This record gives sequence, C-alpha cells and structure tokens, in this order.
Amino acid sequence: MDIVADGFDFGVRSQPLVPSDMTANPIGPARRYVVVGSPAYFASRETPRVSSDLLSHACIRTRLPNGGMFRWQFASEGEPMQVDVDGPIPLDEASLARIGALESVGIGYFMESDVKADIEAGRLVRVLDEWTPPLSPLCLYYPSRRNTPAAFKVFLDLARELARSSRGP
Repeated sequence: MDIVADGFDFGVRSQPLVPSDMTANPIGPARRYVVVGSPAYFASRETPRVSSDLLSHACIRTRLPNGGMFRWQFASEGEPMQVDVDGPIPLDEASLARIGALESVGIGYFMESDVKADIEAGRLVRVLDEWTPPLSPLCLYYPSRRNTPAAFKVFLDLARELARSSRGP
C-alpha cells in the first residue's frame, strides 16, 4: 500500500518494510514470538529441542483471515525458516489459543507480550527460546514534509512519548 497515493498521513510497518523515502520512528517495545506449553503438557512429553521436533507435538494452529494456516516462524544461525505444525485444533483468536495452551491442549506460538505473565507465573513454560530471535520493531512511518499539519505533529509527539515510556527506564 502506498500511504501517500491512498491519502494517508502515516502508516505502521515492521522496520525493514518501511520504504526508504519515508521517515520512520520505532513505536512500542521490542517484539518476539515465543513457543509455550503448560507444565502438565510437558510432564508426559519430551520437550522440543529443535523446531522440527514440533512435528511430533500437538500444536495449536492459527487460522489466518484468508483461511490459510499460519506457519510458525523460526531462525537457525540467522537463517529464517518456517514450520507448518500440526495439531488438534485450529483457532483464529489468540486469547482462545492461550486458553488452549494453559489447558494442556497443545503447544502455542504467541507474541511474548501476550503470555509473559503466564510464563512468569509458571502457568506456561517457554521452549525453543534460541529459535525465536527478536523481531524488527514496528515503526510509525510518514513522508518527510516541510508543512506538517499541527494535528499530525501532536500525534507524532504523542507516539514518540508512548514509545519512550513503553521501553521503560
């Protein structure tokens, strides 16, 4: 999508996808996917050590809006790879998938921020940590302009302040 041609003031994209002729400001904290399962799930199964081990596990799959299934993204020695996992239940809602993981239905693949409290409380166990490196930050991007509208400047200042506060001290 071309935000200028389509009449938008700004867009949000992962940093590597921001067009080179645009100004980009990172927003929000660092992002990362995590692979998790409940302690009860792992009590009777071997913990996956490499991403291909997931093929022998029940995984909670995510259905995309177009009907396709989301392929889990990993990296090994800096090289990206995808694993088309299998499992007993495909869901299209992250909160339901989280409940499935908590109820030992299978292993889930989530944004770390969505399950961080569950990991810290011991309700979910993180596995394959070295296979899920940090993602590029999301950026608010916009064309460089000399005469920026006042409302846009206020919004940009607010976005920058929220991004600073989300990173912590």
